[in-house]
Amino acid sequence: MEPNSLDELYEHYVDDIYRYLRSLCQDHHAAEDLMQDTFYRAYLYLEDCREERIKPWLFRVAYNAFVDYTRKEKRSVAKEGAYFSSLPHPETTEGTLLKQERWEEVARALSLLPEGQRHALLLHDVHGLSYKEAAGIMEVGLSQYKILVFRARQKLREAERRRNEHE
Repeated sequence: MEPNSLDELYEHYVDDIYRYLRSLCQDHHAAEDLMQDTFYRAYLYLEDCREERIKPWLFRVAYNAFVDYTRKEKRSVAKEGAYFSSLPHPETTEGTLLKQERWEEVARALSLLPEGQRHALLLHDVHGLSYKEAAGIMEVGLSQYKILVFRARQKLREAERRRNEHE
């Protein structure tokens, strides 16, 4: 069942949208801003949405917000990203640290992928969209989308194999 109101939409998809945007931009603060922008845009256009399913539409809105953000960032000088990641995190339990280390490891591996492959993999493997839905969000053909996912998985497997050989 798809959420009907913006509040329901927000509660139902906020975590997925945040994780998707965080994976794309590798910056917690930017992901939060983009998430808010995504839901603001959704608020403006929700009544005009003719999509059968809201989730792919919302991911497309988030993707477009990210594209707009990256275009704007290319025109401005930003503070070094390492500065913000070096700030202490208020939660310091061992479990949180281990989870954060694992996330950073995954994020590093994903960051090595070309942008298109990274987006393709995130939409399908992480956020559970169908190939067709994800291809629509990325505005590429279905066969091209499948190639992007295949190549991304292949590169991740190769990187994992090399990492295991060095241990």
